[in-house]
Amino acid sequence: MLIEFVKPDFTFENEAGSLNQLVHDGWKQVNAIVSVKDSIRGGHYHKYSKECFYVISGSFRLIVWKDDIREEYEIKQGDMFIIPEYVYHSFEYHEDTYLVGMYDNGVELEDGSKDIWSA
Repeated sequence: MLIEFVKPDFTFENEAGSLNQLVHDGWKQVNAIVSVKDSIRGGHYHKYSKECFYVISGSFRLIVWKDDIREEYEIKQGDMFIIPEYVYHSFEYHEDTYLVGMYDNGVELEDGSKDIWSA
């Protein structure tokens, strides 16, 4: 598999609701992402950062590829997964979707450029 499915570090639920501690260390940049139904994002890879995503609500098709390997996944609310460096990724949203994206090294490089490389 080109991606790794993972679980939040800790989950607590009671009558008041729930808390998901996604991670407690290892990530330098955290983004809240809102994507609308029928939109497409991605089509790139990162050389210096792996990304971790947690889906708060919504669903999408995740397409990943590297060299001659191509994989597709149907991703839904509650899924959490890591995309390693050098793996191209594209998201095709089935519905309005809200997710958290985390980078272990961040996208902004020291020279001011971004660690975003197109297909």
